[in-house]
Order: sequence, then structure tokens, then C-alpha cells
Amino acid sequence: MNLDFETLLVAFTLITGIIWGWDKLRSRRGEAPVGDDVPWWLDLSRSLFPVILAVLVIRSFVVEPFRIPSGSMVPTLLTGDFIVVNKFSYGIRLPVTHTKIIDVSEPERGDVVVFRYPLDENQDYIKRVIGLPGDLIEYRAKRLYVNGEAIEQQPVGPYRDAGAEPDSMEHLETLDGAEHRMLVNTESPSRDFRYRVPENTYFMMGDNRDRSSDSRFWGPVPESHLVGKAFMIWMSWDSENFGINFGRIGDVIR
Repeated sequence: MNLDFETLLVAFTLITGIIWGWDKLRSRRGEAPVGDDVPWWLDLSRSLFPVILAVLVIRSFVVEPFRIPSGSMVPTLLTGDFIVVNKFSYGIRLPVTHTKIIDVSEPERGDVVVFRYPLDENQDYIKRVIGLPGDLIEYRAKRLYVNGEAIEQQPVGPYRDAGAEPDSMEHLETLDGAEHRMLVNTESPSRDFRYRVPENTYFMMGDNRDRSSDSRFWGPVPESHLVGKAFMIWMSWDSENFGINFGRIGDVIR
């Protein structure tokens, strides 16, 4: 396992926690140093442990921020968006090992989900849930079919906003009653397919259908790789104009 921020955070919490607990025990016995006699490492642990513990608990079990690095989810999410993910939507998991300890709910079609990339678990990806375990997913002429039923899709027109490419057309797609925007590129091949989603896995696709590396190319996402449900944009950086895109701050992710 590569040493990442989560591993470092857990390790630092354990180290400072042990020192903090040892210091508390010594304080009850009247043996703890005070004033100028307190070594720097003890003073640091006294100050940082409660803060680090709070960060670890919130980040592991409540919410976690992520940055959108690519345009695979345009127009729903733009490159430079900073989002917040609900970490307990699909169950509470231990940090580092990602072992689920409490079941909460399962993903639904249409959810925008952050997950660990199946081919490299150290990378986090974000896509939309298209297929649930057991679903038959078909893609024909750039239109989705789930279990033999065509997914409702209404054309909007050419997409000209940030992240757009020439020949990008916007559509409104409805999955299980929830509407979201998506793009197709008229010059790209359809890449038709038919696929049965295995048990305990989910089929993910990007909203920028012709510019997304997703389950069509590297397979379904195991349930154990789910991180959480994206629900809000808390900040957005407009790289073209080198400024904050205030109009996207606070937008709910659908």
C-alpha cells in the first residue's frame, strides 16, 4: 500500500494520541512536566491531537472534499470544481483498510459517486451510476437502455459553456425519475455495447459521454471501492479567466 494522506493522518493521530494519553495519565499522578520543562514533542501532541482526531473523524466518516481534475463529468461538473462528498451515504468504513462496519444504503441509478479506481486504488474517480448489480446495460446510437427500457433523453442543443468541445450536444437524461444534463459529441463513434452488471458491482459512466474513461473501458466498480456520494460544489476555479467562478459555489450536484 502506498503511503498516502489518509495513512499519514491515521499514523499521526495514533502517535499524538498515545503521547496525549500518556501525558494525561502522568498528569493524574502529578508527574507531568509544566511550563518551560515541557518538551516540544509533548507540547505539540497536547495541542494537535484533539484537532487531528476531529479532522480524521470528519474526513473518514462524515464529509471529504475533492477537486475535479478533468472534463469527464461536464456539464454537471467542470474542471476546477471543488466538491463535497458524503462519506456515510453507502456505509461507514474504516480509514486506510476501507472495511465497512455499518451498512447505511446502496447507490441508486443517477447518483454521482466518488470511488477508488479499480485499476489503481490510490486514485479517486468520479462518475455517475448507470447500472446496479444485475442490470443489463445497453448503449446504442448514443442512447442508454437499462433492462431493455430506453432511458428518456431530450435534446437541448449545442453546448458552448466551459469545457465544451466542437460538436458537443447537450441532452437532458432521466434515470429513475431524476434528471441530469449530459453531452455527446456528434463526431465521435457510438461505441455500442451490451453488458450485464455483476453482483456487488456498479456500472459507471461520465456525463461527457464521448470524453470519459469509465466502466465501458475498465469494467464495473466493486462495492468495496465506493467512497461516497457527491452532493455539493463548495468552490470553483475558472482556469481560463484565472478567478473564482462564484456562480457555481453552493450548487447541488444532481
